[in-house]
Amino acid sequence: MTFLQEHIAWYGLREFVVIAPAANSDAVLSESKCNLLLSSVSIALGNTGCQVPLFVQIHHKWRRMYVGECQGPGVRTDFEMVHLRKVPNQYTHLSGLLDIFKSKIGCPLTPLPPVSITIRFTYVLQDWQQYFWPQQPPDIDALVGGEVGGLEFGKLPFGACEDPISELHLATTWPHLTEGIIVDNDVYSDLDPIQAPHWSVRVRKADNPQCLLGDFVTEFFKVCRRKESADEILGRSTFEEEGREITDITHALSKLTEPAPVPIHKLSVSNMVHTAKKKIRKHRGIEESPLNNDVLNTILLYLFPDAASEKPLDGTSSADNNPSSESEEYNLYNQFKSAPSDSLTYKLALCLCMINFYHGGLKGVAHLWQEFVLEMRFRWENNFLIPGLASGPPDLRCCLLHQKLQMLNCCIERKKARDEGRKTSTSNNVTNTYPGDAGKHGDQLGPDNLKDVDKEKGEVGKSWDSWSDSEEEFFECLSDTEELKGNGQESGKKGGLKEMANLKPEGRLHQHGKLTLLHNGEPLYIPVTQEPAPMTEDLLEEQSEVLAKLGTSAEGAHLRARMQSACLLSDMESFKAANPGCSLEDFVRWYSPRDYIEEEVIDEKGNTVLKGELSARMKIPSNMWVEAWETAKPIPARRQRRLFDDTREAEKVLHYLAIQKPADLARHLLPCVIHAAVLKVKEEENLENISSVKKIIKQIISHSSKVLHFPNPEDKKLEEIIHQITNVEALIARARSLKAKFGTEKCEQEEEKEDLERFVNCLLEQPEVVVAGAGRGHAGRIIHKLFVNAQRLTESSDEAATMSPPEEELKRMGSLEERRQNSVSDFPPPAGRELILRTTVPRPAPYSRALPQRMYSVLTKEDFRLAGAFSSDTSFF
Repeated sequence: MTFLQEHIAWYGLREFVVIAPAANSDAVLSESKCNLLLSSVSIALGNTGCQVPLFVQIHHKWRRMYVGECQGPGVRTDFEMVHLRKVPNQYTHLSGLLDIFKSKIGCPLTPLPPVSITIRFTYVLQDWQQYFWPQQPPDIDALVGGEVGGLEFGKLPFGACEDPISELHLATTWPHLTEGIIVDNDVYSDLDPIQAPHWSVRVRKADNPQCLLGDFVTEFFKVCRRKESADEILGRSTFEEEGREITDITHALSKLTEPAPVPIHKLSVSNMVHTAKKKIRKHRGIEESPLNNDVLNTILLYLFPDAASEKPLDGTSSADNNPSSESEEYNLYNQFKSAPSDSLTYKLALCLCMINFYHGGLKGVAHLWQEFVLEMRFRWENNFLIPGLASGPPDLRCCLLHQKLQMLNCCIERKKARDEGRKTSTSNNVTNTYPGDAGKHGDQLGPDNLKDVDKEKGEVGKSWDSWSDSEEEFFECLSDTEELKGNGQESGKKGGLKEMANLKPEGRLHQHGKLTLLHNGEPLYIPVTQEPAPMTEDLLEEQSEVLAKLGTSAEGAHLRARMQSACLLSDMESFKAANPGCSLEDFVRWYSPRDYIEEEVIDEKGNTVLKGELSARMKIPSNMWVEAWETAKPIPARRQRRLFDDTREAEKVLHYLAIQKPADLARHLLPCVIHAAVLKVKEEENLENISSVKKIIKQIISHSSKVLHFPNPEDKKLEEIIHQITNVEALIARARSLKAKFGTEKCEQEEEKEDLERFVNCLLEQPEVVVAGAGRGHAGRIIHKLFVNAQRLTESSDEAATMSPPEEELKRMGSLEERRQNSVSDFPPPAGRELILRTTVPRPAPYSRALPQRMYSVLTKEDFRLAGAFSSDTSFF
C-alpha cells in the first residue's frame, strides 16, 4: 500500500478507507464485481454525505492497485490506476504522458488551460571502482612471520572489509514547469540534470557489511560456548611421555623429599615443570603445535617485557599508546569490571583474541593459555614479580582473573620479602615488614579447619588454638632457642606482669607520641604487625557463606568471633612483644581508643586527674578481647604463624589457572575485550567527529556497565552489546567511505571542508539530504564528477568488450568526446522518472465548475504506473 499512500499524500488526503482482500488471500477482484462494489460505495457515500475517500484493492496483491472515490458537496473525485510491467515507448517521455492526461480529462474547452508540471529524475551510481576503499586488510603473513613488534598485539583491527556504501541516488527535481516552455519527447529533451534547480541525495547502505572489529569480538565470544577442556582440545597424547620422563611433572614434589645425590636446587618444582615443558614441545613437534614459535615468543615478550632484560621489572608497565590513568577512557574498567588498559590481563585478552582470530583458533587459545600458566608457575618458584599488575591487594573492581593474578603477585612479594629477610638478617629487624594488603583470608576459616592443636613443649607461635589444618607452616624467620629462653617465652601463660616486664622488647616500629604504659610508665611503642590477608571476591563470598552457616546460636556466634579474630590475636602478640609489662588497657588505648573512656576526677589531694577505664562492651563476661589477651604470648610478628600462607594461596591460584577451560577463560576476559573494543571505537570516532556516534557510544557504555557487573551475564545481552559495537563500527566506516569519495581531506578552503563534512554527516543521519546549490554547489560538482567518472569507466569497458578494430575505436572515441561536450551524457539514463501533471478545468461541461485534475506517473525499467485523481461537477449531472 506504499504506492497508494504516496499517491494520496501528493493529493493532500489525510483520511481514507481501504477495502482489500484478506491478508492471506491473493484473489483477483473482477471488473464487474469491482464496478458493482464501487457503485454501491458511491450510493452509500452520496446518501451519508461522507467526504472521506474510499479505496478498493483490485487485481493481485503484488500489483498494489487501487481504485476509489470521494464524494463532496456537488463534487465527485474518481481515483484510478494503471499498472504495466513494460513501458510503452510512446509514454516514456513528457509529451506522451500529456496526451494521456488531456484525453482522460476530456475538457470541452479550446484551448485547454496550461498544465503545471513537476518532474523528478533519479540517477543511481553503483560503480565506485574509481575510488579505492580506504580500509586496508590486516597483514596476516607479517603477523605469522613474527615481523610485527610487540605493541602490534595490543592493537585491535577496525573497519569494514567491503565498501559499506553500495549506491548513491541523486534526485534532480524541476518543481514548477509549464507546458509549452519545455520539450521532452523521443527525439530531444530539455531536461538537463545539471540545470535542475533542486538536487537531493540519499545513499544505500550495504546490508550487514563485514567489519573487522565486530568479527574479532564475535569470534572470541563464540569461544565462551565451547565445552572442551584444554587437554581435550590439544589432545592428551601430546602430553604423554614414555618411561620415567612422565614422572618429571607428576612427581616433582615427591622428588624434593626423596634422598638424592644431586644438589636440591636441581630438583626444584620449577625445573621439573620447565623440563616437562621442553619435552612437551619436543614430542608435539613443530608441525603439530597450534602456535609457531615465532608468534608464541613475540606474544610472550609482549606480555612479559621483563623477560628481555636481565633485571626483572617490578610494578606496572604501561604502553605509550594507552590512555592516562586519570582519563575517563582508562577508568572504564571500573564500569565494565574488566582490567586497566595497561595491565597484563588486558593485554592477555587482546592476545587471545588475536590468536583465536588469526592463529590456530581454539587450539591456539589453549596453547597460549598453557604457556601462560607455566610462566606463572616459573615466576612463583623463582620469586619474579608479574609485570603489568598494580601492587597491593586484589582490586575487587576488576574481573576475577585479574584478581587471581594480583593475588599471585602478593604471594610472590611475601615469599620474596621472607627469603630476602632470611638471607640478610637473623636478628630482630624492624624493617622486616609485610607488603600492605587489605582484606582477610577466607579459605583458612572453614569449619573443617577449626582444630585444636596439641601444644608441645618449647613450641612458639601456636597461639589461641590456631585454626590452621596444616602443621607445615613456618615462622617468618628462623627461631633461636637461646633467644626464646632468654625472653622467658617457654614459661607459657603463667608469667605475670612482673615477669613480662623483664622481657626484652622486640618488634618495635616507633614510639606512640607521649603515651605511656599505665603500670610502669614506660613509653608505649607501636609494634610491627602482620598485614591482613588479601582476598579475591570468590574467597570473600566463600567466607561469607561459611560464617552464615554457623547460625545464630551462642556457640556459632562465639566460633564466628574467634574465626574473625585471628588478626586481632596477632596484633596483641606483637604489642606484648614490643611493650613488656603492658596490659589490655594499654593495647585498647592504641588499637581502639574509643573503647577506653577517660574522665576527670578529683583525687585525695584535691587535684584534678584523668582516670580511665574500659568501655562497657569490653567488660562483658567472656569478652573475646579479654580471652584473646589472656591467650596471647609476647611474640614479635616476624616469629608468628603467618596470617597469610602465601605458599598455599599461590598453589591454589596456580591450580585455579590450570583447570580453566578455554570457555571459562573467554568468560573471564570478555569484559576486557568489550572494554578494548569500546576504547577502539572511541579512538576511531574522535578522528571522524560524528555527533550521532558519540551518543551511541555513551549508550553502549551505559548498557555494558549494567550487564557486565553481573557475575554471569546472559548470552543474549552480551550479543546485543557486540551488535551495538559492530553497528557503530559500520557507521564510522560509512563516514570514512563518504569522506573518501567526496574528498573532504582534499579541500583547500576550510569553509568548503566544513560544509562537505556537514553534508556527509547529514547523509549518515537523514534519509535524504538536499544539495545546496544543486549542480552548481561544491557538493553538487563533486557528485557530477562521480557520475562522469563512472560513465567513462562504463563506456571504456563497453568498448573493450566489443573488441573493435583500432580505426573504428579511434572514431568511436572521437564521437564519445563530442557527446561528452553535452552535459546530459555525463549521467546514465534515469533509473526512475516521476511526473505530476496538474490543471484546473471544468468537467464534464464547459459551464461546470473548474475543478482540480491531477495525474501522477512513475517509470522504471520494469514498472509503469499511472495514478489519476479526476474531479467532476455533480451539481447538474
